[in-house]
Amino acid sequence: MRMHDLKYFLKDSIRKSVDFSRTDQSRGVPPPLIEKPCPKGVRKIDLPGSQQWQTVKPIPLADAIANRKSRRTATRGSLPLEELSFLLWATQGVRQKEGMYHALRTVPSAGCRHSFETYIAAFRVEGLEKGIYRYLPLSHQLAEVTTEENLEHQVTRMAMGQSFAGKSAVTFIWTTVTSRMEWRYGMAAYKVIAMDAGHVCQNLYLACEAVGCGTCAIGAYDQEYADAVLDVDGEDEFTIYIAPVSKL
Repeated sequence: MRMHDLKYFLKDSIRKSVDFSRTDQSRGVPPPLIEKPCPKGVRKIDLPGSQQWQTVKPIPLADAIANRKSRRTATRGSLPLEELSFLLWATQGVRQKEGMYHALRTVPSAGCRHSFETYIAAFRVEGLEKGIYRYLPLSHQLAEVTTEENLEHQVTRMAMGQSFAGKSAVTFIWTTVTSRMEWRYGMAAYKVIAMDAGHVCQNLYLACEAVGCGTCAIGAYDQEYADAVLDVDGEDEFTIYIAPVSKL
């Protein structure tokens, strides 16, 4: 692949060549579901609602922006479940559901398509067994994916040896279900998926300031290994971003 081809990905020139009359949306195909269904019998954990976020302190937006920075140092502190609930809501929470196929969330997304699924590797979250869970924004719950004793090693390897990823209280791992965006934008979907990922992670940075946590976005990871750990197929759904969170 030439460098010219990679630069082209960052440009919006492709929009001029896409025949939008041929997208699934224009052809009357129903949109993909806004949340991946859970396997039958999976264990679900209710998350505390906003009325129970007692340790989430109001913070002026200007202060959150001024204090925001990447923090790679992981402490041994545990994260209260209510604070994890707040961070999940701040990054992918649903503010209003509009029919079967659309929902307004706490972050912007091109065409309101919201292509992401949020997974967490929970190491020290109060009330949660160590393991991997998927956030269910429509019901504000966690669905258990797997419980692993060797999870710290797996997540560190996933992040290509960046040890703070496996020493955090919890590590956020976002995947993208590309069909949600392809449905509307066809070949023009991929640039906006990358842009949307930045919106999500920036919300995590700012929300961390309200609960005394630090995070650091990770864009360098072992794609195939990360997808295998999350048990996603690597084609229709694949890992796109990682962010460990620790108490300060």
